[in-house]
Amino acid sequence: MKPYIIAPSILPSDFTRLGEQVAECEAAGADWIHLDVMDGHFVPNLTLGPVIVEACHRATRLPLDVHLMIEQPGNLLEAFAQAGASSLIVHVETCPDIARTLEKIKLLGCHAGVTLKPETSAKNIEPALGLVDQVLVLTVHPGYSGQDFMPEILPKVAEIRRLLEKIHSPARLAVDGGISAGTISSVREAGADTFVAGNAIFHHPGGIAAGILSLRAHLQ
Repeated sequence: MKPYIIAPSILPSDFTRLGEQVAECEAAGADWIHLDVMDGHFVPNLTLGPVIVEACHRATRLPLDVHLMIEQPGNLLEAFAQAGASSLIVHVETCPDIARTLEKIKLLGCHAGVTLKPETSAKNIEPALGLVDQVLVLTVHPGYSGQDFMPEILPKVAEIRRLLEKIHSPARLAVDGGISAGTISSVREAGADTFVAGNAIFHHPGGIAAGILSLRAHLQ
């Protein structure tokens, strides 16, 4: 298992060149491609659906990490799995029976992930930690790309790392939101091993490859 994963988030990419930019991420050494699905209800923004996941699946051999920021994820798990998702991440806030949802994800052949809003306590996901392949911690309020990193979430990252170690879980601990060359080191020190970044990659002045290399350099 790789010690650190860099997962470019396509939300701030140039969608007129999506396939090209996803391929460029792969060529530059990205590990996963991260896709944010928003329904305009659970979060205020409205973004992509299974058709974009399927397009990315055709553009790259990298795993597709799909974050479902939607009110009723259970209704769409199969559609995203069929579109080519490698992992499906659901919010504890939208899944009354989180264990059942995670089991369904695994039955569809995908890795199962759980995530939580910044204001949600880590205790809310503790019962699910033994069932997941990934925990995603948000260091911004979900809904829009380009928000400022919230350093006050770092203790939550550290708490979840301790909880995973307590049960000897091999699950990856990912962080998404404001990840940049200036924040990635502190996130790693808090216990994260997987880093989702959008603007730091797609809007890097030197281009996509330079953005990925800059992040990777701070994980040495």
